[in-house]
Amino acid sequence: MARRAARAAGPHAKREESIMKMRIRGDSLRLRLAQGEIVRLRETGEVCDHIHFGDRTLAYALVSGDVDTPRARFGDDRIEVTLPRGVASEWANSDQVGIEAEQPLANGTLKLLIEKDFQCLAPRPGEDDSDGFPHPGPGAGSDGC
Repeated sequence: MARRAARAAGPHAKREESIMKMRIRGDSLRLRLAQGEIVRLRETGEVCDHIHFGDRTLAYALVSGDVDTPRARFGDDRIEVTLPRGVASEWANSDQVGIEAEQPLANGTLKLLIEKDFQCLAPRPGEDDSDGFPHPGPGAGSDGC
C-alpha cells in the first residue's frame, strides 16, 4: 500500500530526505542505504528516490516483496530491485553488510549488490553522511565510503 501511495503522489511530492545511492556500471547495479532508509525498508517495505532530467524523472527503489530471489526490473521510468521479505528482514536486522545476487538475462547476467552505506573515512565537502553506518576502518573491505 505504501508503494501505491508513493507512486500516486508523483515524482515531485515532498518526501523524507533520502541519500540512497545508486551506481550502474555495465550490467551491474548497486544500491547503498543509510540507517534511516533501512528502518524505512523494514517499516514500509520500500525505499524510493529519484533523479530529475529536465521534464523526465527516473525513480529507483528497493522493495521487500513476495519473490524467491532478488531481482530487478525497469519500466515506466523506474528501476526497482525486489528482495525476498525474509532476506530483506535478516539483512536489515543484522550486521550483514550486503546482499549479492545475479539475475539471468537473455544476453548475459545482471549483477545486483545491495549494501549498507558507511560514513566516509574523510569528510567530503557538501556531503552529509551522518546517517551512514559507522565505518569499520581502513582495510575493512570497503572503498573508503
